[in-house]
Amino acid sequence: MPDTGLDRFTDLFDDTVCIVTAQAGGERAGCLVGFAGQCSIRPPRFVVWLSRLNHTFRVAGAAESLAVHVVDRGGLPLAELFGGETGDRVDKFARVAWRPAADGTPLLDGACAWFVGRITARVDGGDHVGFLLDPVEQSPDPDPLPDLLTLHDVWHVRAGHPA
Repeated sequence: MPDTGLDRFTDLFDDTVCIVTAQAGGERAGCLVGFAGQCSIRPPRFVVWLSRLNHTFRVAGAAESLAVHVVDRGGLPLAELFGGETGDRVDKFARVAWRPAADGTPLLDGACAWFVGRITARVDGGDHVGFLLDPVEQSPDPDPLPDLLTLHDVWHVRAGHPA
């Protein structure tokens, strides 16, 4: 893919990455996400962008909610699992400790903070789709504040699916 100049600009950012999980139709999925962020203050809203090629995207398409997890730098193995493997071939949840949220969405025990958001809209963004989330459940605030895993920390992870 040709460099349009935007790559050089976005490489300056070192955004926090997150792990998004979903469940629908008896199937669980989760992936490492580099495109996500708060998009409204009132009401509070958050958007995560999932690749159309990703197994998690297919499960999220039928889900009513998603869980968004942040991981500290000690959680790199968790990020490598959710970013480097695909749910098309591997049951990631068989390899980690997790529990269901109130609505059944998988919550990863290795995350330092998380929230579950009801999907209120899906936005076409090209090769990714934005899932607009209305928070409905969240973890207690971490204390002390963790040193979170960022995009540059996971640059070496070879994606389980192409973007």
